[in-house]
Amino acid sequence: MSPNTKGEDRRRLHAMKVHQWLPEWNEVEFDSKHFRAKPPESFFLFTIPATDLRALSGIFRRSTHGGIARSRDLGIQRRHDAERSEEIHDFVSHGFPWSALSNQRRESGEYNDLKKPGWLPTAIVVNILKGDDQRHGTVVHASDVIQVEEDNDAGAELVLPLSFGAPDWHPTGLAPIEVIDGQHRLWAFEDRHFAPGFSLPVVAFHGLDISWQAYLFYTINIKPKKINTSLAFDLYPLLRTEDWLERFEGHPIYRETRAQEITEALWSYPGSPWQERIDMLGVRGVRMVTQAAWIRSLLATFVKAYESRRAKIGGLFGAPLGADRPVLGWSRPQQSAFVILLWQELRDAIAATSYEWAANLREEDNTSPTDAAFAGRFSLLNTDQGVRAVLAVANDLCFVSASNLGLDELESDEVGNGTSEAAISSGLTMFRRAKVGRFLRDMAQSLASYDWCTSGTPGLSEAERSSKARFRGGTGYRELRSDLLHHLAVQGGVVADAAAEVADALRF
Repeated sequence: MSPNTKGEDRRRLHAMKVHQWLPEWNEVEFDSKHFRAKPPESFFLFTIPATDLRALSGIFRRSTHGGIARSRDLGIQRRHDAERSEEIHDFVSHGFPWSALSNQRRESGEYNDLKKPGWLPTAIVVNILKGDDQRHGTVVHASDVIQVEEDNDAGAELVLPLSFGAPDWHPTGLAPIEVIDGQHRLWAFEDRHFAPGFSLPVVAFHGLDISWQAYLFYTINIKPKKINTSLAFDLYPLLRTEDWLERFEGHPIYRETRAQEITEALWSYPGSPWQERIDMLGVRGVRMVTQAAWIRSLLATFVKAYESRRAKIGGLFGAPLGADRPVLGWSRPQQSAFVILLWQELRDAIAATSYEWAANLREEDNTSPTDAAFAGRFSLLNTDQGVRAVLAVANDLCFVSASNLGLDELESDEVGNGTSEAAISSGLTMFRRAKVGRFLRDMAQSLASYDWCTSGTPGLSEAERSSKARFRGGTGYRELRSDLLHHLAVQGGVVADAAAEVADALRF
């Protein structure tokens, strides 16, 4: 039914109640700690002016300036593709194929016969937050809560906020409605003066936990093969850590594709220290770490789940930051930018150092086209073990420091793929200006003081050669990781504190 818009009645929406619950569903494992509290046994159907729903949903333009407001939950308010919403806006105005015409053709007047109605009959799927529902520790302000009054088995009334109705209304803090599916349709009505009489059908849950929202989004959009799977994980970060999905689809659905894309970004991005310096095709005789080795190392570090049941240190891109917190909502280009920035800082720190180990490598490999201390044939950093060790300690230190560094407040609106140069450049700029940029710089300075010579470096003593030989083979990954953590832990500062915490958690 449509809302009555006269006087005070404008604040009430008449809704139909749809009961969908089977006794068998009581066997599902509900767990509020993992954002899977038992869902309501009914949902509601109603209509509402599109511009009103957009306002109640708190869908506003975001900016990375000054960080992201806590009122925007990273798992729910997803990234926005402006072009997609503009296309919907044009479709609503005059239907298809008018919406697909160029501006020049529209203005010519020769195609006016192509104008058609722009119906949007498919329901927007939303969740109405209850007064005690928290998102990042924030709740809907008491004056903004939408009351749901069920009058009988078939009906209900939704009582909108008392102040709602003013042209410039916006929620005091957290918006009372979360959009599960259909946010791009709502963005088409960003202008509150556009199509004022245009209403949308709505399916509304009440108090639905965010893991179930991710599940709904997946079954609506992915199961019918409507959108690209990688895009779904970017739009709804919570899906990255859903155990039911990982067990059903396996690791490749997210982790391996992310590791491969980050590796490609490291190889292709012009500002990457590894541009065209990763062996992407397994060429024999070339001293480069292979693509496969990079992917394995990323899977074991940034894109991993948790280290173990005992050590709750997870991958920054692949695990929740804590028992009561979701996974970081960083986009694919953000993830690529973060790893590239890590290596940029380490490259620059080593280039500026004159430690004895670095001077020896430059002297022994003076024909190297790059800094031999960073990427020469005798540098551990140019080996499988060295790459993984750096990725491991950087991931672990950032993971345990995530709250102090405000990592969950750093989010970009960029929607390009993980190798998009423009989107990666934007991410690099954002990270450098943030607190984590200084953290990575300090960590790189400490790592530069470590002796990165391989066991094959000319001029080493037998004791030195034997010590370095520990890092060869399968056990070398753990040995070098442990060595780096202990080295960082004695350097002083917040980096040292984080390294000591990680070493203790891993029992190194």
